[in-house]
Amino acid sequence: MLTLMLRRLMGALFAFLFASVVVFVCLQALPGDACTAMLGQQQGDALALARCRGELGLDQAGVLRFAHWLGSLLRGDFGIALSRGQSVADILGPRLRNTALLGGAAALVGIPLAIVLGVVAGLRRDRPSDLAISGIALFAMTVPEFVSATLLIYVFAIWLRWLPAVTVIPPSAPIGEFLPNIVLPVVTLGLVMTAHIMRIARTSVIEVMASDYVEAARLRGLPMLPLLLRHVLPNALIPTLNLAALTLAWLLGGVVIIEQVFNYPGVGTLMIQAIHDRDLALIQTITLMFVVTYIAVNLLADLLALALDPRLRSQVR
Repeated sequence: MLTLMLRRLMGALFAFLFASVVVFVCLQALPGDACTAMLGQQQGDALALARCRGELGLDQAGVLRFAHWLGSLLRGDFGIALSRGQSVADILGPRLRNTALLGGAAALVGIPLAIVLGVVAGLRRDRPSDLAISGIALFAMTVPEFVSATLLIYVFAIWLRWLPAVTVIPPSAPIGEFLPNIVLPVVTLGLVMTAHIMRIARTSVIEVMASDYVEAARLRGLPMLPLLLRHVLPNALIPTLNLAALTLAWLLGGVVIIEQVFNYPGVGTLMIQAIHDRDLALIQTITLMFVVTYIAVNLLADLLALALDPRLRSQVR
């Protein structure tokens, strides 16, 4: 078990280093830089452009800039946001808190709900309840996030006037002020996430219920509740957790769209602004943060799968 964890951690470290190179190279290939964005119409002045790049260190070789950036990153120094003149860490702090609040609320509501609905649908296969749950899930999966967000805004913000349509409070406001503003974004994110996880949970429950060891347990007269807790759920949760990890990683991309629609002051809207300003230090940090989160979530899913399935532990010894 310890050897496998070390192997997974080494793989995660390699993925981080590889992703850092890819992120840096791709962002350097973007047209323009922070100086062209800041100078605007004056970017045609070659002298002013050269002076700006010299002051910001953008005239150095790409290898030197990458080494400096990665070294600072490993020391916990995320650099300075060139377009704002502030520390990237100071800018990211409240935004990261807001996005974590949004994504965490969506995950805490969506994942347990998806598992419960998947188990119910799997146990009542082809019955009216299964058909209703599966139909709603299929509809939720096919509707793009910005469409469902627009519909929710129209119904609950414009028509019923129960909830705010957009967020107008500053990023550093107390968490309590954000609670009314996260309801519609959380519902929007949770719809697709719950639908995807529910479908794989339903399929897994159906497959496990048809397995030989479950049939043998049923023939021995084992009641349904112990059967579910001892045999069905531990085995059905393994593929469900893997998909939940991938869905949480997808949530990072969905947050960018949803935050833009609801004007939510999180990491997603900050990244769009940083791309507009060609603020590479800010873009690189946010992108790499998404990569690290993706790696960490998948690593956690692997470890949970090992904890749930003893057969996987025996295969890696």
